[in-house]
Amino acid sequence: MRNVVLARVDDRLIHGEVVTAWTPTFKANKIIIIDDEVAKDTFNVRVVKALAPAGTKVIVYNVEKAAEKLMVQGVPGERLLLLAKTPTTYNRLIKAGVPLKEVNLGGAGIRGERQPFINNVALNPEEVLACEEMQKAGVNVYYQLVPEQSVVKIDDALKKAKDNFGL
Repeated sequence: MRNVVLARVDDRLIHGEVVTAWTPTFKANKIIIIDDEVAKDTFNVRVVKALAPAGTKVIVYNVEKAAEKLMVQGVPGERLLLLAKTPTTYNRLIKAGVPLKEVNLGGAGIRGERQPFINNVALNPEEVLACEEMQKAGVNVYYQLVPEQSVVKIDDALKKAKDNFGL
């Protein structure tokens, strides 16, 4: 598998926190955005590539292609920062055989069926279940907005969200 230094859920994908905090902290030299819809939209692909930090390559894949590309041997010195809009995307990658060890919940705004989960993360029932499935598979799913903040375990938030959604 390739060298993934961070797998982050952030529905804004590339923005200030990613550019100024996460990319330099993890010394990422490549950002892979995993999103079925963005991958189909050439305009959005151009936009996210334009937002990348200087010297950082950005690639956009759908989930199927990302699973395929992440399973091959990486290039020496490669440091990948993965970005997806939802935890469901990472759960799909894991089910496809990508051995992620951790998933960082960053930002996910309230919309549709999403309800507040933890701090600035809102999730819908499918996303709550995806977090639970990943944890059961041995993946450390945690909340951390920026690197300077402490990691927050999501166990209590997960129980509360399951109760709120009747899961």
